[in-house]
Amino acid sequence: MTHSTELDNPLALEHQVCFALAVASRTVIAVYRPLLDPMGLTHPQYLVMLALWQHSPLSLNELARLLQLDPATLSPLLKRLQAAGYITRERAATDERILAVGLTEEGRALRAEAEKIPPAIVARLGMPIERLQQLHAALTEVIAAATTPPAG
Repeated sequence: MTHSTELDNPLALEHQVCFALAVASRTVIAVYRPLLDPMGLTHPQYLVMLALWQHSPLSLNELARLLQLDPATLSPLLKRLQAAGYITRERAATDERILAVGLTEEGRALRAEAEKIPPAIVARLGMPIERLQQLHAALTEVIAAATTPPAG
């Protein structure tokens, strides 16, 4: 009877891309938490704010597409951000079916505080910015591959 080595085991936990991505996601998001808590933001809300700081105003569907989230998943996040005074949600004057999402003055002002987050994350991770850019590019490639329908 032979025993397979870890490299021969296609189900070895430590060799699974999905495991590494899940752990990396949880641990990196945890690094953001102490920076976001004083701003009253969760990580998903921070992602919404990043999109709005870059592109505001956006329709609900545009925002959902940018964040790669279902509009139904996004709606509760937006309600909480509106209750916090950071965003507005209004029906578009040209088409009542379109929900326009924009920033309030308080939401725009929050950007100055948020600008401290990326350098704090880079410092906390202790990795060269070039390595983080390479990681971002590799993850973007994985996302594209996973979202592209199989050929044939």
